[in-house]
Amino acid sequence: MKQITNLYERFFPTARVLPAGIYHFQSNEGANGPYRLHLRLEADGEGILILNASTVLHLNKTAAEFAYYLVHSYSDDEVSKQMRKRYNVDPEVARKDYDQFKSQLDTLINTPDLDPVTFLDFDQKDLYTAAVSAPYRLDCALTYLTDEGSQSYAPVDRVKGELALADWKIILDNAWKAGIPHVIFTGGEPTLRKDLPEIIAYAEKIGLVSGLMTNGIRLADMDYTRTLLMNGLDHLTIVLDTENDQAWSAIRLIMPEDISVTVHITLTEPVLPEVNSLLDYLVKLGVRNISLSIGDLALKEDLKQVSQMVSEKGLKLVWDLPVPYSHLHPVALELAETEVPQGAGKAWLYVEPDGDVLPAQGVNEVLGNLLNDPWEKIWKKS
Repeated sequence: MKQITNLYERFFPTARVLPAGIYHFQSNEGANGPYRLHLRLEADGEGILILNASTVLHLNKTAAEFAYYLVHSYSDDEVSKQMRKRYNVDPEVARKDYDQFKSQLDTLINTPDLDPVTFLDFDQKDLYTAAVSAPYRLDCALTYLTDEGSQSYAPVDRVKGELALADWKIILDNAWKAGIPHVIFTGGEPTLRKDLPEIIAYAEKIGLVSGLMTNGIRLADMDYTRTLLMNGLDHLTIVLDTENDQAWSAIRLIMPEDISVTVHITLTEPVLPEVNSLLDYLVKLGVRNISLSIGDLALKEDLKQVSQMVSEKGLKLVWDLPVPYSHLHPVALELAETEVPQGAGKAWLYVEPDGDVLPAQGVNEVLGNLLNDPWEKIWKKS
């Protein structure tokens, strides 16, 4: 049997996986303007492609290989030759598939207001099932401070310190070097940090996709909001307090802007009777993405009902973004029974204001400190 296997491999060799690593491409000025791509290839040949530091695409091996040829500026003829050589496929078939890939990519590059994470139509695998060299996302709690009157169960007794701007720059550098393409700045209330615009600008500078989770109060100041957008903020989650006029003002002001917005609603006894009209009004304002959690475990069945309501109204229900710190486990949790989200410690990690790394918010297992410990040590423990 071994002789037969060796003979088969001699005449029909398996294509070698392309070299793992981070690759970058910057286009020239053109009809659609310049764009930039960052490709992270995994050891198994799958990958992540980042468009304009604003959208993360998950790629299977075929799409990842096409992306590799694209960022290395292969001509169409060279791609056809490579695919024929590596897989013994008809060059015209390979060219057609590559043209389809480029067409899809071109559409995404030139589509405003994309979701922060999306997929190409290439036989996707389920999320979080593949072994990866680094998580897809880092949730960074910049502070556990909150606005006066806001309810928070953040562990301020355990986490007493806050990192300076220079420290957060080191953490973002370490994340990028590890191959993490996407960060979300959360808290507490991250807009209480005066240096938030500088932190977002630095993430943009090194190529990270950046999101923000906020109560929206500060975003009612459009000059401040536009500063965040100009500094590179890519997507936004507004934690809606339905009684706060500034939060509503922020939603009305931000929806016409070119940014993907998710509105988070915490379901409580007072909110439930008005949730139908609340969702209708959000649809009217142009909101397309909704995130949900519950304020009491007794409302778990209500969460299922509201989730169905969200779907029936044509809204997208987002489960894997961070949510406000609470006495319940955040995310509440994808309607599952487990205490730990499926992607925790694999698809995302959580960094506290002092740099300690947890598998996810509320999962109090310290994996290390991203400011002081080697990334390899943290990831191995995760």
